[in-house]
Amino acid sequence: MSTARITIDRDFTVGEVPRRLFGSFVEHMGRCVYTGIFEPGHPSADERGFRRDVLELVRELGPTIVRYPGGNFVSGYNWEDGVGPVDERPTRIDGAWHTIETNAFGLHEFVEWAREADVEVMEAINLGTRGVDAARALVEYANHPAGTAWSDLRRENGAEDPFDIKVWCLGNELDGPWQIGHKTADEYGRLAQEAGKAMKLVDPSIELVAVGSSGSGMPTFGEWEYTVLGHVYDEVDYLSLHAYYQEHDGDAKSFLATAVDMDYFIESVISTADAVGAKRKSRKRINLSFDEWNVWYQTGLDTPDQPHNVGKQWRKHPRLIEDEYNVTDAVVVGTFLNSLLRHGDRVTIANQAQLVNVIAPIRSEEGGAAWRQSIFWPFARMSQLARGSILRTAVTSDRIDTAKYGDADAVDVSATWDEESGRLALFLANRGLDETADVSVKLGGFAASAITRAEVLTVPEGGDRFSSNTQDAERVGLTPLEGVSVEGSAVTLRLPALSWAVVEVAVTTA
Repeated sequence: MSTARITIDRDFTVGEVPRRLFGSFVEHMGRCVYTGIFEPGHPSADERGFRRDVLELVRELGPTIVRYPGGNFVSGYNWEDGVGPVDERPTRIDGAWHTIETNAFGLHEFVEWAREADVEVMEAINLGTRGVDAARALVEYANHPAGTAWSDLRRENGAEDPFDIKVWCLGNELDGPWQIGHKTADEYGRLAQEAGKAMKLVDPSIELVAVGSSGSGMPTFGEWEYTVLGHVYDEVDYLSLHAYYQEHDGDAKSFLATAVDMDYFIESVISTADAVGAKRKSRKRINLSFDEWNVWYQTGLDTPDQPHNVGKQWRKHPRLIEDEYNVTDAVVVGTFLNSLLRHGDRVTIANQAQLVNVIAPIRSEEGGAAWRQSIFWPFARMSQLARGSILRTAVTSDRIDTAKYGDADAVDVSATWDEESGRLALFLANRGLDETADVSVKLGGFAASAITRAEVLTVPEGGDRFSSNTQDAERVGLTPLEGVSVEGSAVTLRLPALSWAVVEVAVTTA
């Protein structure tokens, strides 16, 4: 058995919980859009083709902002193809994912879907094959009230009122050689600066996200951020980060500790952004948009069902990277959410990639069922319960030894306090594969009166760490966490081996 002591205090906070931290991502890739959120003719579909069964699960998941339409897809996308009468829209090839794009679903449809799902739209523009003029035209089309060529075209296309999209991504992963329109940091920085400037001349209220590194392992990491921000510092509000992790060669311990790398990535980018600001003698602070993150098993990308097999046929919405997530993956996702929340003073936007079917918390079958994957649960509970102030956590935990990241805490935690509701929420993960963890939590400045929620996700009865959910059976989910006790300013609990848990406590300030 391992042990962990956690200390939190009412007066030691990181900042307010940024609601955009619980974002998601919809890309025209695989079956995320077509047969995911949009499937005319499905038994649950409404008159617009939106799958109501998927919408219900999206609302339960609770994303607050959704990035669209990509991703690698956007770097070869002409936004004009996705507006106007559907039967007049062109069919195109998408080189990013080697598929046929019908454009039956575009900007208008996504904005309507987002309103149904009660999420904010985060729009990405093409800075791979296009540039300043297309970017400013799209902002005018989406956000200008009326009386201009582009805004009047939007109204002709059925949207009388502006879409009022506030958050815009200036391209996607242009540091990556795989990207259509790949650029050097200087090439991208100059283009993003001019595009951002032109976009804000159309609508000064928008917020802009510059492309950062596609991962901390990129050869240009650090240098890319420094150079790009040297160009765009005055125009942008956020710098992006992308990261995907997976278990390699059965090394579960290193996989369970990958949030250590996420912490490093975030803190390195913060340092770089602040160094650029200091050099410029600027009081402006650039925040971070971690707008792609998840577990992704990036193996077999040249199989017949994957995008980089150039010998395969061009197809509409083929199955791409539809990972089936297990218990281990869910615990890791919980630690990623902890990392993001602990850095919520600077990471103020984050988007789990993606929402449906493509490395997603929600799966669906064409003409069939929709269901929750294991990773659905940590996201859903944290989106629901992480409110108010982010509390700093001081953790003294037994350690696990990993081949890739050295020693890491066996117990990982984040915490929030909602003064309005009087609830304190603890989000905990036990990385120990075989050992339970006894956890004691000392509450400074609080008096605890009752446990109002205690739930745990762990290996189901009769299963193992690879247990997962299917359309026939959702075996992995949240169950009551027994034995949680509270007395005065202390909470004690026991976490099963390999588990993620949420404990909500009713508190008063002492």
